Amino acid sequence: MVAVTKTTHNRRKPSAVKKRYPYHWQGVNRKGKKVSGEMQAESISNLKVELRRQGINVLKAKRKSTGLFSVGSKKIKAMDIALISRQISTMLNAGVPLVQSLEIIARSNDNPAMRSLIGEVAAEVSTGTSLSNTLRKHPIYFDDLYCDLISAGEQSGSLDTMYDRIATYKEKAEALKSKIKKAMLYPAMVVAVATIVTLILLLYVIPQFKDIFAGFGAELPPFTLFVLSISDFVSQFWYLVIGILFGIPIIYLKANQRSMKVKHITERTILKIPAIGPIMHKGALARFARTLSTTFAAGIPLVDSLTSAAGASGNIVYKNAVMEMRNEVIAGLPMHIAMRSTNLFPDMVTQMVMIGEESGSLDDMLAKVAHIYEQQVDDAVDGLTSLIEPMIMVVLGVIIGGLVIAMYLPIFKMGSIM
Repeated sequence: MVAVTKTTHNRRKPSAVKKRYPYHWQGVNRKGKKVSGEMQAESISNLKVELRRQGINVLKAKRKSTGLFSVGSKKIKAMDIALISRQISTMLNAGVPLVQSLEIIARSNDNPAMRSLIGEVAAEVSTGTSLSNTLRKHPIYFDDLYCDLISAGEQSGSLDTMYDRIATYKEKAEALKSKIKKAMLYPAMVVAVATIVTLILLLYVIPQFKDIFAGFGAELPPFTLFVLSISDFVSQFWYLVIGILFGIPIIYLKANQRSMKVKHITERTILKIPAIGPIMHKGALARFARTLSTTFAAGIPLVDSLTSAAGASGNIVYKNAVMEMRNEVIAGLPMHIAMRSTNLFPDMVTQMVMIGEESGSLDDMLAKVAHIYEQQVDDAVDGLTSLIEPMIMVVLGVIIGGLVIAMYLPIFKMGSIM
């Protein structure tokens, strides 16, 4: 068997990153001209030190409010990082120097938070700090995978090519994430609206019918009595009902964030849900293959690439399986055999990985696998959307229609008697 070889570099471990805060500053540059701007720093003293290196004497500095309701605040999203990555790639390929590219992007960006972030990165890179080390100071926006790819591009002297790969990777990853969210969001919103409408009917509309029925002096149908008893319960214990409807999801989400056991059970269960499970399987496979292809093609060692791919898979079941694969690869097993032993990857994936290992083109094969599953996720989301719409209409019709029928049954009964 032909061993898979690839140019490698030392994977630099980022040092512990201290929390940084946004500051608005005013100062004077070397030419005596007044300048101002926004910058992130650990403290005002650190801010002054960093700006002094750039030849700026700080006169005033004030920490900006980062509260949820701060005026003009606008968050930096993952898609924003994908967009600036594509912009940097385009400028570097056009021959524009890195610092100048960053400054142009900072000036032209509509998001104040992004302008501040890119402006700070440009200022620090202009002092001679490497781009990868600068980005590591902002782990919220640039994760280890992003910084490792940049480091690989800097060491190999192909930062323009690397940024093109990063931009493609981020764009495809965000497109895939958007498709999966689309599949989950629509039914969740409809269920939420249906729940609110049902509560309004039970709390305000049905009690009005109860007063009308009290004057009939006749026995009500069992179905009507059942709905009225539900309305009485909801009216009497509305705080309990609302607490259950909203409290349980909030408690569950908190537990899912803090407990690995709960997270593992949740993500394993999601993979078994009909219609939704296959989409999540294909999405995890696509992210795994795309990440591994990008990192391995960048010259990052296979073992380190598997670590990045495990975290990028987006599902703890796949993450654990990939980490098991990593341990077996370290022990000397070919990757396709390690994949087969997890009983999680389809035969098509393991066969293409085997061909890639044999031919020395593992990154290309993984890119093909990623493309196949990204297309399958796209088709599955479209199919699920068309399937869910009539099912939701049926469920809403049964719930709302059932309540209406229960209220009109006594009226129909009285009409037939008369």
